[in-house]
This record gives sequence, structure tokens and C-alpha cells, in this order.
Amino acid sequence: MSFQSSISLADQFAAAKAAADDAVAALDAIKAQIKASGIERHIGVTCDVILALSEQKRVDNKLLSALLTEDQIESCKKAILVERITIKPKGLK
Repeated sequence: MSFQSSISLADQFAAAKAAADDAVAALDAIKAQIKASGIERHIGVTCDVILALSEQKRVDNKLLSALLTEDQIESCKKAILVERITIKPKGLK
């Protein structure tokens, strides 16, 4: 037996999108708390959350090569902070 919904796909989509937006906002708020805590590992009952920070350099080499020498390009590179939060479930292999 299949369930026939009287809610249109457009309305279902809008409701799901709103729920997803709310979930993303909640997740972003929790991420901000994790980052602000400065603690690398948060231990939970169902999972551990690990905060890792690293730096990367990014540059448009094709564009710079047309305009600058290699030494000039190297001097333009700037380190940026890259954040990664990893969830490690417990009890699952």
C-alpha cells in the first residue's frame, strides 16, 4: 500500500529546505562553539569530535605567471587557516 500525500512537491521541498537551513544554522553555531573552545578533542557518548587546524597556500598560478616572475609569485603567497572538524562514531567498524 502506498501513501498518497496531498502536500505538493513544491511545499514538501520548501519544508525540507527550511528544515535543512535550520539544521545548518544549528550546526554552524555548534561548530563556532567547538572552535571557540580551543579544545582539540571533544568526547561524547556516541562519538568524538576532533578539531584540526592547518594552513594552506592558494594562488592562481596561470594568471600570476603571465604577470610576474617566479620570485614575485612566491612573495605574493599568503598562508590561510583551514579548519576541519571530524566526527568519529563509536562502536562502528
